[in-house]
Amino acid sequence: MKITIEQDKCVAAGQCVANAPDVFDQRDEDGVAVLLSAEPPAELADDVRYAAAVCPALAIHIEE
Repeated sequence: MKITIEQDKCVAAGQCVANAPDVFDQRDEDGVAVLLSAEPPAELADDVRYAAAVCPALAIHIEE
């Protein structure tokens, strides 16, 4: 699994951080999502998929 974020689409809602805090964080200055791990361990895959699904801007992309 490889994750990318379209930071220009991110609306800083924080859903990714709430659902997969080991993989996503937010920049202090504007709240835009950043990746802590572009290739997270398999045990976090379900959390990452859910975080991508609930992203209101659909800014998170997963390559399986």
